[in-house]
Amino acid sequence: MADEFRAWIEKYLAHLGSERRLSRHTVVNYRRDLTALIAFCDKQDVSAWRQLDSFHIRQFAAADNRAGLAPRSIQRRLSAVRSFFRYLIREGLLDANPAADVPAPRGPKRLPKTLDADQMGRLLELPQTDPLAVRDWAMMELLYSSGLRLAELVGLDIGAVDLADGTVRVTGKGNKTRVVPVGSHARTAIAKWLKQRGHLTRPNTDQALFLGARGNRISARSVQSRVQLWARRQGLAQSVSPHLFRHSFASHLLESSGDLRGVQELLGHADISSTQVYTHLDFQHLARIYDDSHPRARRRRRSDED
Repeated sequence: MADEFRAWIEKYLAHLGSERRLSRHTVVNYRRDLTALIAFCDKQDVSAWRQLDSFHIRQFAAADNRAGLAPRSIQRRLSAVRSFFRYLIREGLLDANPAADVPAPRGPKRLPKTLDADQMGRLLELPQTDPLAVRDWAMMELLYSSGLRLAELVGLDIGAVDLADGTVRVTGKGNKTRVVPVGSHARTAIAKWLKQRGHLTRPNTDQALFLGARGNRISARSVQSRVQLWARRQGLAQSVSPHLFRHSFASHLLESSGDLRGVQELLGHADISSTQVYTHLDFQHLARIYDDSHPRARRRRRSDED
């Protein structure tokens, strides 16, 4: 039955390329993942797609896990299998998707990287020598001041910022709106940028707060590129992205206030579990303080060195 299995996979891969217009690279990945499924079926003596149930798919994922495949790779493989089974349902070969409710193993949760206060201060002390530099300064100050997502930043219109009130109205994920504070440094930078903004406007310029060099709303890619440029110029050794400002904002605020719910609202997280990752960062900071300051910790460290 392996030949019949491969025939259906070839039909599905052709469907991905012709109907769904997926890239060749993506189709190659699907082929590799589904070929692994065929090998698993051969070992399990599964001779027809209808014989597969959720227990088989769980075994398939567990075998990959035991073989050392990364959790993210198993997630991708299960996603390919689910999509393939949806295709077989459409073609009348299956009545239900045996992979629908099979979870992938969870990988270790990665803590977001941050800049410390000194690194952030160095990055934001950029020379404001031309309108683009002033714009970049205002964008980065606002990212750090208010913890905005990149998409939220580039989507801002001029009317969203109230410099007198010190707030910005943000449209986040799920089209949800929130109002967050804007710090004094960010307000100063934005006010200076608004005076320079006219140098980049064009006749049909919309009300975008931040403009690109050609006078249109700045793109996310341009923001990423400019942040990386300034990080190099300011001598930061680590890679810096716009999202790093958000992580640093959350970590520094939680470190100072300890108010998890407040940080959740400022970030616009629907679930507090998304915010709780920053408590781990805060604990790491406290642990360093303990190791550097507590008499018992110092004594232990000296003993270890001896």
